[in-house]
Amino acid sequence: MHENDNTNTNRPSRRNILASLGGMGLSVCCGCRSTPLTGRPQLVFIPKSMEMSLGEQSYADVISKSTPSQNPAWVEAVQRTGQRIASVSNAPGFQWEFRLLASPTQNAFCLPGGKVAIYEGIIPLCENEAGLAVVMSHEIAHALAHHGAERMSQQAGVQGAGAVLGWAVSETSPMTRDLAMRAFGTGTQYGILLPYSRHHESEADSIGIQLMAKAGYDPAEAPLFWGRFGNAKSSSEAPPEWSSTHPSDSRRAADLAAKLPQAMQLYQSASNRFGRGERLA
Repeated sequence: MHENDNTNTNRPSRRNILASLGGMGLSVCCGCRSTPLTGRPQLVFIPKSMEMSLGEQSYADVISKSTPSQNPAWVEAVQRTGQRIASVSNAPGFQWEFRLLASPTQNAFCLPGGKVAIYEGIIPLCENEAGLAVVMSHEIAHALAHHGAERMSQQAGVQGAGAVLGWAVSETSPMTRDLAMRAFGTGTQYGILLPYSRHHESEADSIGIQLMAKAGYDPAEAPLFWGRFGNAKSSSEAPPEWSSTHPSDSRRAADLAAKLPQAMQLYQSASNRFGRGERLA
């Protein structure tokens, strides 16, 4: 049921008030955040506390509907690799969790607060721990850079005051939780993901290769992984880059190869170096 905004013409409507408040929030918070390692200013106008809470709720929802992996070697690799990346992430306040889920889906995600899930289907493409580190550091980079919150802010700007009202009422409102699930990427397998932009994906690649190098994994594996990932797709599964929100896999591999000199310096300076780690497939 919708409230009539014209009930009393002598006072501003709720819609106008919320639009004004949303605009104030945008003007106050624009540029207040910048992404780690790249320093890009961001337009994000949801509080970090709400972002963390929504991440926890979304994670709990996904985990409750998923089956945990029964492959102990892979589970241990996910835990081991994740903890090493987390240790160099400089993310105070994150409560890290790493889960391997029994699904053929070739995907992974990290929600605000350090809630990481990997699907079994992507492990064979990783081949080794360094390949797994490519995937995990990329997803962790999305969370560190607040890409989901930035995407929610952009979507709310499109939806207008109604989205702001949903947030103002409660972070547990159906509107807010649905938007968070899609913005954070947990709806990917259901086809309702709000896609990250090419810029977000490229930025996560850039941050991710630095994270894996700092964690002691050979960054040379990053372009190799994206080469394998691209080769595993059929032509029907890989749309032309101009029609996709993601950079092409070949473009990503080339861009990461160009970043190797800087990443190798970080790798050589790492307190522990694991190379490619243990073989997984």
